Amino acid sequence: MNKKISVSVAITVALIAMTVTFSITMIVAMQIFDNTVTSVNEKQSMYNKLAEIDKYVRANAYNTIDDATLNDYIAYGYMLGINDKNAKYYTEKEYSDLLAVQNGKLLGIGVDLIKDTATGYGRVIRVYSGSPAAELGIEVGSYITRIGETDTKNLTKDGMLTRLRGEDGTTVTITYLTRGTSEEKTVEVTHVGYTTPTVEYQTLNDTYGYVKITQFGSTTASELDYAVNQLTGAGVTALVFDLRDNEGGLLDSANECIDLLVGEGVIAYAEYSDGTREILAESDENKVDLPMICLVNGNTASSAELFAASLRDMAGAKLVGTKTYGKGTIQAAPQRLSDGSAVSVTVARLLTGKEECFDGTGLTVDQEVQLAENTVMYDYALAEDAQVLRAVSVADTLTGVTTMEGSSNAGTQTGTDSSAAGEDGSSAAESTDGETGETGDSAAAEGGDSSADSAA
Repeated sequence: MNKKISVSVAITVALIAMTVTFSITMIVAMQIFDNTVTSVNEKQSMYNKLAEIDKYVRANAYNTIDDATLNDYIAYGYMLGINDKNAKYYTEKEYSDLLAVQNGKLLGIGVDLIKDTATGYGRVIRVYSGSPAAELGIEVGSYITRIGETDTKNLTKDGMLTRLRGEDGTTVTITYLTRGTSEEKTVEVTHVGYTTPTVEYQTLNDTYGYVKITQFGSTTASELDYAVNQLTGAGVTALVFDLRDNEGGLLDSANECIDLLVGEGVIAYAEYSDGTREILAESDENKVDLPMICLVNGNTASSAELFAASLRDMAGAKLVGTKTYGKGTIQAAPQRLSDGSAVSVTVARLLTGKEECFDGTGLTVDQEVQLAENTVMYDYALAEDAQVLRAVSVADTLTGVTTMEGSSNAGTQTGTDSSAAGEDGSSAAESTDGETGETGDSAAAEGGDSSADSAA
């Protein structure tokens, strides 16, 4: 009898469990179904609206519609409307050119440019050794006034860079003004390969090491390692890293550079939309045991901000200059579409090893120093640059040469710093310190990209 009761109870419990499971499954399934229906309905509504607009326009528009251009602008609009300021759509040509630049098939003429706010022309802030521009005698401080038949006043910085590129052996005609003269020169430049180092270094006051990192590329870590070894071997007592106008680059490269300098710890996390976090990079126990200072400004962004934040958090570095741009997100590599175009979207937030995010806020500096009004860093030699002078004073304090009170009076030049990446006056992603950079050494002996993405 007891056995029969036990079997009955077991059957009853099993039936109840099955019923509960079925009910829960149905509830979840209905929720998924409702969400799916809502999503389908929303998409159908979007497609219907677009079809309605298209039908009306084609029936009434006076001008002829170019369907290829229309499709590109629809795609641009979609990416602009997804609440992702870093999302990007590439037309078939833009994506093809991007790949060609990355693969070294599209070459510049060997200069870095900014859009000069005073003249509207393209101002040369760096000339790469061994490049076509260097061979023709184009100098830092020159102004490119025309590319082909196009006045550069009518072009953005990116527009100028694009027009200056071409395949190996092809030519481009440019017109330029040498600094201090009023006579324009027109030359035909032939595209050939050249080395574009991303790290330059020299000593300051024969005491401190100055390292300019223009962007984080595929060879930056090896270049930085070489530069730091050369400087420490020469007996410098502190390191100043100039990240001004460094708009980022490869995140993996920045992590490798950070690992070279700081001790053991987590460098960066990725935080995804569901709240989960993943460690992106960690540093080992090896480090450079010297005081460090990072020079930053409003164009210091993304991977460069992570570099500065990590050196401050993990090595006690001081930040000098002005507040950084505030781009702390991670974008996926461009996804190629069936017609040859491509899209890229933000996939995660970038967090420092302290699990802090600087996206939208930027990094505040320890010593704020602004340049004189209507000037940019390229207007100054290192010995005259107020931000560099303050960095030297901070290095004096960190190494015990002087007190903080003594250093606070150095580099007091004030005004408005060049800020907000992407505005006129901002540098190309690989622009360096132009006129002052010629006095330093390049770390390209240990590597350098054959043609940088943002070099012209």
